Amino acid sequence: MNDPASFDNFVLSYQDMVYSTAFRLLGNESEAEDVAQETFVRAWKHWAELGDGTSAGGWLKTVARNLCLNHLQRYRNRWTLFTDLRRADDEESPEPDIVAPDDWEEATLTADQRSVLNAAISALPRDQRVALVLYHFEGLDYVAIAEQLKVSLGKVKTDIFRARAALRKKLQPLRETVGV
Repeated sequence: MNDPASFDNFVLSYQDMVYSTAFRLLGNESEAEDVAQETFVRAWKHWAELGDGTSAGGWLKTVARNLCLNHLQRYRNRWTLFTDLRRADDEESPEPDIVAPDDWEEATLTADQRSVLNAAISALPRDQRVALVLYHFEGLDYVAIAEQLKVSLGKVKTDIFRARAALRKKLQPLRETVGV
């Protein structure tokens, strides 16, 4: 049967990772708390199979990410897709090929800098924030993100490109401090 003491230790070990995953995707503290709580409720239900094994962290991160994506699908505003904006007689034209640069450098950040970064990410429009977080923090490629979000590949590329540009602008003082 389930052991509450070992589960408490399990929650303490992973709560920050689960919450930060949810917060980065949702950009809202209370929604992130709800998703984190639901993630651990599911972990409790699967505790017999999951235990405190080496795959537990990955399992939790995947569950949290999927719960966030489900939440966004359910409650998001209607997404305007670039494919919807094209004229009907322009169906043959290729989608814009906007490739985001892969030179995103991660510097060692202080707690204050991390706070500024999280605030800047949270301030991004939802579609840009989600695509950026899935790419940079969750390690998904563009195609996987497009499939997860049920949007075009061009939209994913554009959202990540625009999110990076907005972050670059907002974080210019931080970038100069860190030397990036």
